[in-house]
Amino acid sequence: MDFRAALDLVRPVNCAMIGFAVVVGAFVSKPAVFSWFQVGLGFLTGFLICAYSMAVNDVYDVDVDRVNRPGRPIPSGRISTVSAFRVSLLVLLAGAACSVLSLNPFAVAIAALYAFLSWLYNSRAKKTGLPGNLIVASSLAIPFIYGGVVVGGSVGASLLVMMALTSFFAGVGREVVKAMADVEGDAKRGIESVSRTRGPRAASFVGAGFFLLAVVTSWVPLLVGLANWYYAVGVLVPDALFIYLAASIVAKNDASNAYRVKKIALAGMTAGLLVFVGGAF
Repeated sequence: MDFRAALDLVRPVNCAMIGFAVVVGAFVSKPAVFSWFQVGLGFLTGFLICAYSMAVNDVYDVDVDRVNRPGRPIPSGRISTVSAFRVSLLVLLAGAACSVLSLNPFAVAIAALYAFLSWLYNSRAKKTGLPGNLIVASSLAIPFIYGGVVVGGSVGASLLVMMALTSFFAGVGREVVKAMADVEGDAKRGIESVSRTRGPRAASFVGAGFFLLAVVTSWVPLLVGLANWYYAVGVLVPDALFIYLAASIVAKNDASNAYRVKKIALAGMTAGLLVFVGGAF
């Protein structure tokens, strides 16, 4: 098996973001006793289950990727579908093992839910369009909660909840916009994205609306006095970016701009993670 192809299959940058979100959630939950061992296991659990989601996505979407992304590992011939499936199982088992090692039954339950939603989305729910987008976006919110649970912190902390909600809304917006660039390939699998069923203009308004919801929720910690000065200043960067992306996709709702907005949104979400880290202290 080509190791580089397997690495490309799991999209390690995306997985690192999920693992990092777990770490942020751990800090924000403010546990009575902070355990770096538990944080490390949490990072690995998030990273590896995300890797499972990415790999199994390519297995189910091979016909779609032949049209939309022919350079991906399976359609390009760099890795077989069988090998890709084996990789997905390997990282799933490794992620499950890391969760079990935390010796926290609630954390194990959340990790199991995360893995189940990943399978559900890729195997069935992706075809439903917006409901599938909501499932994907939940995978951006769950790591924050998991981080709080795995270290025994307060998962009811308002700042933690608002961070999870902000990431959820930004994720839904990105998924809706992303589908605008994938219409041709999505037709191969019968995926009923907003863009396919309602048209690109309607999809642009839905995506923009969720981007703006993320901006609104990001300001709640400031309005209720939960955020520090670093958060107050830093949040301006991702918020300005998402406002710009909302305006951009509404003004120009074609596939090329949707692809550009999708990529920039990922950068905005990464910036948001860094802001959340500052807000945790």
